[in-house]
Amino acid sequence: RAELFAKLGLRTVGDLLEYFPFRYEVQAGLTAIRDLKPGTQATLRGEVVEVETRPRGGAVVAVADETGVCVLRWFRRHRGIPLPAVGDEIVASGKVQEYRWNIELIQPRVWNAAEFRSIEADGGLVGVYHSTEGLTSETIARTVRRVLEAGLPPMPDPLPEALRRRHGWPARDEAIRQLHQPQDRRQAEQARQRMAYEELLMLEVALALRRRARTSLFAGIPLRVSAEIDRRIRRRFPFRLTAAQDRVIREICRDLASGKPMTRLLQGDVGSGKTVVALYAALVAIAGGYQAAIMAPTSVLARQHFERLERYLAGSRVRRALLVGGLSSSRRRALLGSIERGEIDLVVGTQALIQKDVNFARLALVVVDEQHKFGVLQRAMVRTKGPMPHYLVMTATPIPRTLSMTVFGDLDISIIDAMPPGRGKVITKLVDAKKWPVVMDYVRKRLERGERAYVVCPAIGEQDPLGDEATKRRSDEATKGRGPADDVQGAGSLESRAFSRRAPARGGGLENAENDLQTVTRVYEMLTGGPWRGLRVAVLHGGLKEAEKQRILAQFAGGALHAVVSTTVVEVGVDVPEATIMIVEQAERFGLAQLHQLRGRIGRGQRDGLCVLIARGGGEAAWQRLSVLTRTTDGFRIAEQDLRFRGPGELFGTRQHGLPELRVADLIADEKLLVAARNDAIAIVDADPMLEKPEHAALRATLLARYRGKLELLDAG
Repeated sequence: RAELFAKLGLRTVGDLLEYFPFRYEVQAGLTAIRDLKPGTQATLRGEVVEVETRPRGGAVVAVADETGVCVLRWFRRHRGIPLPAVGDEIVASGKVQEYRWNIELIQPRVWNAAEFRSIEADGGLVGVYHSTEGLTSETIARTVRRVLEAGLPPMPDPLPEALRRRHGWPARDEAIRQLHQPQDRRQAEQARQRMAYEELLMLEVALALRRRARTSLFAGIPLRVSAEIDRRIRRRFPFRLTAAQDRVIREICRDLASGKPMTRLLQGDVGSGKTVVALYAALVAIAGGYQAAIMAPTSVLARQHFERLERYLAGSRVRRALLVGGLSSSRRRALLGSIERGEIDLVVGTQALIQKDVNFARLALVVVDEQHKFGVLQRAMVRTKGPMPHYLVMTATPIPRTLSMTVFGDLDISIIDAMPPGRGKVITKLVDAKKWPVVMDYVRKRLERGERAYVVCPAIGEQDPLGDEATKRRSDEATKGRGPADDVQGAGSLESRAFSRRAPARGGGLENAENDLQTVTRVYEMLTGGPWRGLRVAVLHGGLKEAEKQRILAQFAGGALHAVVSTTVVEVGVDVPEATIMIVEQAERFGLAQLHQLRGRIGRGQRDGLCVLIARGGGEAAWQRLSVLTRTTDGFRIAEQDLRFRGPGELFGTRQHGLPELRVADLIADEKLLVAARNDAIAIVDADPMLEKPEHAALRATLLARYRGKLELLDAG
């Protein structure tokens, strides 16, 4: 059995005690067999009079009391879990049904009579534990009960007593007992909140310590902005900055001038103008006589950044260069030499920037774009290219407040919460696969009038040999079924009227392949051989050579192509203001945040955009999830919904941060606890930076045990 417990990560008594129920069942009073009513939950006590096993793990057990006989039926049982024997006195709980005039309990939970008396004494609330093959929830509960009856081992409480009393939390050993054996739901919830608060406090103290160490132990390069420097930088932009951009620039300039190394996370929705803010910061560093570097996750995005900077910096004295893979060895050597000698002021690049042979003369600022697409060690390495340069990380995937307070809790956070004026609005429609012909016919008419479209698919080909990112980030709901066909938002609009017409019957088309993987190659062939025959359409994906990708994007931007059928290679960085239509095939295979990113590729000019999400699977749950995008364009609200659907472990790649998973706390339900823990952690570290006071001894010991070897990774953001 120890091997079975080890499958759940339970190797010690301490592991077992901190393996808490994920829900509770109310164990009602006993019901006589003659009083059992079909369709209800009931608990009975009786003697086993007959046992019969069935194929594929099924079993039937007859139990009798003084009023009658009831059948216990399992269609499938955990392998290795013994059945009760004839003559055993047992208690069984389950749903009552009538079958062939017999009263039955379906898939019941079973205890021996002595165990049940213990449950009744605890108030009748039964914890349900996550189990594994061969190890049921009942067996886990029985083992926990034995440990608790034997007495808890000595257990230091990491919460200082004054803090615990202020919040009204029970002691740690008492909270653990109450979580396993609560008298009622109120007590169970109080104990859960106490353990959740402890978990969040440990994390926030770790982040506060790391933040304090960075600001107190390392000196930063002071970069001050005069009125003249500010005027010269703003003169480079052919537009007026928004109030939100100005506010964020003030926050960044304050950091740059402080003499401490800046570590700031810049959040902003798609198209909010983060690149302009990053360039402002880079030009501040360059005006001070230093170098700046901007690192992007893909060569497409790096080139887009560089081309935009070239437009802004045309005619300036700023020496700039693009460093990406694929350069000739002689060109690369010459470029690296110029960077090392300080002859280049601003370098834009990909991961090529963090190769060992890349050295800077006077690097003062590093900007990392789309930070969640880099591994934490890659982000840490870029800081080694200078003596603790200032560090600005950007994301266009808005991060829910609760997530940013944990994963990014040691970073200062700036948010651009307004969009530049003059942008077109984007209408989003969610449609069923049966509407595919109608959608494509309607979009064709718009393409023929001069508009341009992206069609995004979750994979390249049937085998998906290159494993595009979207295929690896499929939503949990991508299983079977489909959503309602006619629930289209905004029925009064032209798009709604077009999409709601009944589709003509067509055989062999894509619309009949409801759950097949919609690949780039397949969709391209169906479009160019069907509704888009004669239109200029190209294929774009990560498997193409860089020169080919650039050629296709240039043709698309210049109007030589009506549309591109692509993977998520267009998710970030592709900036074609004339593109007004985004169609996403099998949208249920993408996360909400990623779909919001894709939608951000359109509506970048003055014309309104149309985003069509085609759902082919996932059932009602996927339909409800995707419908969030039809109701809002607020990236932060979308990110919060994504957090609810996908959880913090999946969202934004947070597992790469090396932080342990939260086992008790819930980032959505426990936001108030998180805020309290963060405030308390900051106060503790401010008052006792080394946790040397006696009341913090247990806190320090728990912290070291939990985060040993992980704190240094936090510096990468």
